[in-house]
Amino acid sequence: MYLDKKGKTEKEDVPQEEEEETREQAATIMVAAPEIDARSIGLCGDVDEEKTAEIIGGFLALRQSGLTLINPDCLSQEPIEFIVSTTGGSAHDMFAIYDTMRLIKSTSEIHTVGLGKVMSAGVLLLSAGTKGRRAIGRNCRVMLHGVTGGHIGSIHNLENEMDEIRWLQERYIAALVEETDMTKRLLKKLIERKVNVYLTAEEAVEYGIADEII
Repeated sequence: MYLDKKGKTEKEDVPQEEEEETREQAATIMVAAPEIDARSIGLCGDVDEEKTAEIIGGFLALRQSGLTLINPDCLSQEPIEFIVSTTGGSAHDMFAIYDTMRLIKSTSEIHTVGLGKVMSAGVLLLSAGTKGRRAIGRNCRVMLHGVTGGHIGSIHNLENEMDEIRWLQERYIAALVEETDMTKRLLKKLIERKVNVYLTAEEAVEYGIADEII
């Protein structure tokens, strides 16, 4: 391109062979350029309502955007990576994320990765990834304990709240039994110690919380 004396833009004459070669080079560059596919969600910090809303929204958005037609009779999705690094948090919010993961896994793999710390509620979320696709950092610390709660009020209300805590703990144990290699007897034995039970990455793999160490 150049400007003539009147200031108008005119196109230079380019040989046809050179123009075709330029187009071929441009096409090659476009094919070679990597396609960016950010299908990753992170849980860093406490499991609370705000974080849970972000994670569930992220999972559902990726579920919608990742639909691809594998064959005429089956809709499937690209895998989603879920990074977990948490000290735990609300049991109710944990189950909200867990049930969302179960929904997503009906059509898409979820590759979980535990880094730094995977404790309390985070243990179930790490183990809830697709079997064979759950990784853990070599220096990650895993911690298990029973469901806890603090309430005040009348004796009748406290008894009612204790029933709710027992229900949550039973569901937590049942979910871990389903997602890991741990038995109900073993989990109850660990939890009834009433202390935080810390595991290494190697022990997490041994118990079936994760599949491989990275």
